[in-house]
Amino acid sequence: MKLGQAFKLAWQCILGSKMRSFLTMLGMIIGVGSVITLLGLMQGVTNYLVDTFSEMGTNNISVTVKNTDTRVVDVDDVYEFTKENSAIFTGVTPSIASSYTVKNGSSSVSTTVTGVGEDYLDLNSIDLAWGRSVSYADIKNRYNACVLGTYIVDELYDGQISAGDTIRIDGQIFTIVGILEEQDDSTEGSTDDCIYIPYSVACRLAGSTNISSYTFVVNDAELVTAGETLLDNFLYNIMRSEDLYNVRSMTELLDTINSMTTLMSTILGGIAGISLLVAGIGIMNIMLVSVVERTKEIGIRKSLGAKRRDIMWQFVIEATSISMLGGFIGVVIGYVATVTLGNMFGVEAAPTTNSIVLAFGVSAAIGIGFGYAPANKAARLNPIDALRSE
Repeated sequence: MKLGQAFKLAWQCILGSKMRSFLTMLGMIIGVGSVITLLGLMQGVTNYLVDTFSEMGTNNISVTVKNTDTRVVDVDDVYEFTKENSAIFTGVTPSIASSYTVKNGSSSVSTTVTGVGEDYLDLNSIDLAWGRSVSYADIKNRYNACVLGTYIVDELYDGQISAGDTIRIDGQIFTIVGILEEQDDSTEGSTDDCIYIPYSVACRLAGSTNISSYTFVVNDAELVTAGETLLDNFLYNIMRSEDLYNVRSMTELLDTINSMTTLMSTILGGIAGISLLVAGIGIMNIMLVSVVERTKEIGIRKSLGAKRRDIMWQFVIEATSISMLGGFIGVVIGYVATVTLGNMFGVEAAPTTNSIVLAFGVSAAIGIGFGYAPANKAARLNPIDALRSE
C-alpha cells in the first residue's frame, strides 16, 4: 500500500466517526494547549523579570555591610577605593533608605526617602524634569535639599512646583531643588513615589553615623566579576569576616532568576505533559476498539493480498493523524490562550518556537508510539479467523 492511500483511508475513518474522533483528539488538544500556554506564560514572566532587573543595571554591584563597634566601612574610604580603581569602576553612591511621612501644608503622604550621593541619578540613568540633583556641597554642608518623584509632586503640589518651594520630612523643612522625570505613571508605590536627599542628611534623620549600603557601577558588564573580586578583598581587609558584608551583582540575580524560571517551566511543562500521556492512552484504547470493530475488514484485505506491513501502516497512520490533528488544534488554542492570558496579567507572553515544535513533535510521537500496539495486533490477525468474526 502506498503512503498516500494509507492517509486517505485514515481520513475516511476519522471523518466516518466524527464525534468519536473529536473526543479522542480532545485529550491531545488539551495537553498540547496546556504545554504551550504554561511555557509561553513562564517565558513571558521570565522576560518581564529580566527586563526589570536589566533596567536596574547589569553593570551594577550592590554592597551591604554590617558595621560594628570596631569594624566600620567609612564612606570616604569607599570613595577613595573607587577612585583608585577607576579602570574598573565608573563610580559609587551610598544609599540609606527609610520610610517617613512627608507634608506640604495640610496634605501628607508616607513614602520612602533615600539618602544618596551626588552621582546617584547619573549612575542609575535617572533624568530630571526640572532643577538639579543632590550636589557635593549639599552632602558636605548637610543641607536639607531634596529631589521629588512625580507622584509626590502630584499628591502634595497638584503637579506644580516653583523655585523655593519646601516640604516637611519627619518634621524638618527641606528645599525642593529638583523633580524627576516620570518613570512609572506616577502611581503610589511605583518608582515615581520617592524622595532623594543627601546621604549625610539621611544619616542624621535616621540617627546613624554609618552607611551600610552602596551601589558600585563598573565601566562594562564584562568587568563585573573583576569588580566583585576587588570589592571582596577591600571589604575583607576592613571587616575581617565574610559574614559582615555581602557583594552581589545584577548579573548574579539574573542568572538566579533564569535558573528558577527554567526549573519552574520544566516542572509546569512536565505536569501539563501528563495530559499528553493520558491522551496517548486514550488514542491507543480507541484504536484497539477500532481493530475489534474492523476485524472482518482486516480479514478481507488480507485475503485480497494485503501484507502485514500494509495493515500496520494503516492503523499507525490513522492513530498518528488523529494525534497530529489534535496537536495542531492544541497549538492554535495554546497560542491564543497564551497571548490572551498574557494581556490579562500585563505580561508580553507568546509561545516560543521551541515549545510549539516540542508539543507538536510529542503529539506526533505519541500517535506513533501508542498506535503501534493496536496496529501490531491488527497486522497479526489470522485472515481466516478475521473473516469468521461477526
